[in-house]
Order: sequence, then C-alpha cells, then structure tokens
Amino acid sequence: MTDKNASGVQVPDDLAQVGFVFGAYGVAGWVRVRPFSEDADALLSVKTWWIDKPSLHEVEVKQCKLHGGDVVAQLVGVTDRNVAEALKGAAVSVPRSRFPALSDDEFYWAELIGLDVVNLQGEHLGTVTDMMSNGPQSILRIQPAALPDADPEVAAQERLIPFVDAFVIKVDKAAKKITVDWGLDY
Repeated sequence: MTDKNASGVQVPDDLAQVGFVFGAYGVAGWVRVRPFSEDADALLSVKTWWIDKPSLHEVEVKQCKLHGGDVVAQLVGVTDRNVAEALKGAAVSVPRSRFPALSDDEFYWAELIGLDVVNLQGEHLGTVTDMMSNGPQSILRIQPAALPDADPEVAAQERLIPFVDAFVIKVDKAAKKITVDWGLDY
C-alpha cells in the first residue's frame, strides 16, 4: 500500500496532487496554496500533506483556511516568510483514501482523467487527459482517438466538453467510460 522514496520515507501509493504552493502568506511562515478544485475540501480536511520540495516528504498542517480562491496554511516547521517562500512551486498532495466522501453524482477531477469518452451514437471521442475550469463549470479536455480514415490535422485537435448535465449523460467509473451528447464534428 505504500512505497519508499529515495530517502526511505514510506509514501502512500494513492497520492494525488491537489494544488501547489503559490507563495508565502504574511510574515509568520504561512503558505498560500492554489487548489485544483473550487471547494478545496481535500486540502481543508486532511491534516497531513505531502510536499515535493526539496524532496517528497510529509508535513503536518497546524491550521488552514480559505482565503479568496486560495488556501492559506500554517505548516509545522515552516516558521518564517523565507522558509515559506522557499516552498513556492512545490506540489501539494494528499492520499486519495483521505479525500472527503462525495455523493454519487459528484466526482473528483482525478477520477475522470484517463476515462474514455463516447457519444450517444457509440462513437469513441477520445480520452480525458485533463480538466480545467472556466469559472461557471468544469471542462473535460479530451485527446481524440486516432481514427484510421480521419484527416490527421482534425484527428489531432483536442476536444473541450463542458462537464454539465446537458452534455455529460453518464459517468461510469467501473467501466472507465463517460457517455456524452456530443458529435464527432463539434
């Protein structure tokens, strides 16, 4: 269930990056973290984070809170602004097993990446490679499937599909498939 990194530390095998250190906050060593989700539940509810700077290690969270669209946190061992600034750019991860539970119709972005996308006609549109937000909704970034008879320039174009009920019909995590109401020519 865990692996050892180069320094011999036990690293959970279900680590998921949930944000990154954006910079320091204040002068007392707090860090500002840019979360990858709007509500930042994983950052706010888990009291041990994994940070990859200078190397992957776990750090205990003394306290954290939302501040604007970011999370600000006081970490054990980070005692002043200079130490906090040195963490700028560090990936912040938490074990997936520690994520807060979601309702059946909610998904973490990490659960959607890698799923195949098919339309109502059964045509394979590609694979989810990433997610992004444009403010009001999340957007699936899909790398199209290579089709033998397709124009290479058209086939290589990324598809962006809003992750909203009007277009996303079903997410089947067990089958690793998302069914959408979206044409090949959109």
